[in-house]
Amino acid sequence: MAVLPAADIRRAVRQGLEEDAGQGDVTTSALFPTAVPAQGRIIAQQDLIVAGMAAAVQTFLAVDPSLALTVMKKDGSRAAAGEMLLSIEGDGRSILTAERIALNFLQHLSGIATLTDRFRQAVRGYPVAILDTRKTLPGWRAIQKWAVALGGGTNHRLSLSDGVLVKDNHLSLLSKKGAVREACKLAKSRSRSRMPTIVEVESLAEVAEALTGQADVILLDNMTPPMVKRAVRLIKGRALVEVSGGITLKNVRAMAAAGPDRISVGTLTHSAPAAAMTLELEPVSGNRKRRR
Repeated sequence: MAVLPAADIRRAVRQGLEEDAGQGDVTTSALFPTAVPAQGRIIAQQDLIVAGMAAAVQTFLAVDPSLALTVMKKDGSRAAAGEMLLSIEGDGRSILTAERIALNFLQHLSGIATLTDRFRQAVRGYPVAILDTRKTLPGWRAIQKWAVALGGGTNHRLSLSDGVLVKDNHLSLLSKKGAVREACKLAKSRSRSRMPTIVEVESLAEVAEALTGQADVILLDNMTPPMVKRAVRLIKGRALVEVSGGITLKNVRAMAAAGPDRISVGTLTHSAPAAAMTLELEPVSGNRKRRR
């Protein structure tokens, strides 16, 4: 199970509530000057992998610690369309104020986890890992990558400091013949902690250079499956093989069949569709006992 990024979730919840309700909820205040006992239910409207429940719970409790919450589906669990994910009881005003931020967390992060699961299912049977990238929302990287892991994916670098990845623009600045080989050698001699060196290549000639430079991971960028297969044969296990660029649910299985060790997919975090769900809210009688 993925490690919960608790501090990042707390920070995101604080920022979300400050942005949305920092100056109050004028609509709710105008309509309901006194407490309104109510029950809310968050319902899945599609099959999904739940992610963001911890953030949603924190959001409701940050608005009103007296709310009674019952989690039906924990982070990382599967939910079918129509199933209840979370029950909230208490002052309806508090539920209304927290509603959008809580749903934003659940819909966005469940969307990422669900899409990641679809990619994992698409390559079933092949020994290949599905990786995310750094194409994330500023301030949300840790929780977006957490959602990827909940969906069965593998996290790539969290930041620029925890992995050497030589990309095309690094090579452009070296601007010399044999830039791939030279970049590998410089990275290996100067990077700290003997981090694995990953180098991005766009041709079989650059693959040969990366092997000469003793790259640990050779990232085949925007190659077709036949080209990937040729590159894998050339590398012969002397480095891990990663593919990236233009990976979709339509072509990922063909990429996996070409023999790489891992496939990185930017879509997981930058373009995952929000999972469909809704919060249904209704008043409850004043003498009804609240569930704990």
